[in-house]
Amino acid sequence: MNIEIKRVKIFVTIPLENVEEVREAICNEGAGIIGNYSYCTSSTKSIGTFKPNDNANPYIGKKNNLEFVEEEKLEVICDIKNVKKVITKLREVHPYEEPAIDIVPLIDEDFFN
Repeated sequence: MNIEIKRVKIFVTIPLENVEEVREAICNEGAGIIGNYSYCTSSTKSIGTFKPNDNANPYIGKKNNLEFVEEEKLEVICDIKNVKKVITKLREVHPYEEPAIDIVPLIDEDFFN
C-alpha cells in the first residue's frame, strides 16, 4: 500500500487573546485552503496545563508552578508544500516559548476507490 500524503492537519493550542493573530498569520502563509475557500479553520475552547521549569521563560504563569490556562485549539488543513513556512510563521507569532503543535498526515479521499 503506497499512500501519497498531499495535505496535513495542523493543531495548535493558543491563549484566547492570541487566536486571531495566529489564525491570520498562518492563513496568510497558505494554511486553511480547501478547494475554492481560504481561511478554513476550526477551533475548540480547552484548558491547557503546564509547569515551567527553572530554565523556562513563561508567557503566562510562574516557574515551577502548575498553570491552568483557557486556550483554543486551532486546527487547519495545509498542503504539504506549505507546512514548513506555516509552522515557521506560527512559531514566530505564537506567544508561548514552546507551543504545542501537532502535524497529522491526511489521506486523500481519492485513495479510497
